[in-house]
Amino acid sequence: MAWSASAIFREFVTDSFANAVAYDLSGTPDTFKAALYNNSITPDKDASTTGYNEGSSQWVTANEVIDTTGGGTDWPAAGVALTSPALTNPASGVVMWDASDTASGSTADIANAHGCLVYDDTIAGDPGICFNYFGGANSVTNGTFTIVWHANGLFRVTV
Repeated sequence: MAWSASAIFREFVTDSFANAVAYDLSGTPDTFKAALYNNSITPDKDASTTGYNEGSSQWVTANEVIDTTGGGTDWPAAGVALTSPALTNPASGVVMWDASDTASGSTADIANAHGCLVYDDTIAGDPGICFNYFGGANSVTNGTFTIVWHANGLFRVTV
């Protein structure tokens, strides 16, 4: 299999509702990151292990895509921090989590990024929140790699 869709992790929802993990999706004080991944993984929203570089998960550095120039500083291992994360109620019956588009530095070399893991870098174990599929391989040579988040946010829940 491989990437085919985007989803919120069931574990994130369960942990949030049970107050087992204290996520603060407003971004204060939590820091969220987007780590890029290749197509050798098959993301699973029902996985019980979703953390960044957790040994038993597929979200390990061996599957990660990073900037290959200048020591990988334009999109480093562990990803790039999301800016301006916000939890909003944009319409009746809708809750949305969004952030500003996430970009590398201006001289990145990134090849075959098929999607990203969005995770909470503040909480022990770096638990995953969601994964986002880019629709296929995306690359940049000596430029800026940007994840343009959908107008409906990183994820949206209808209640």
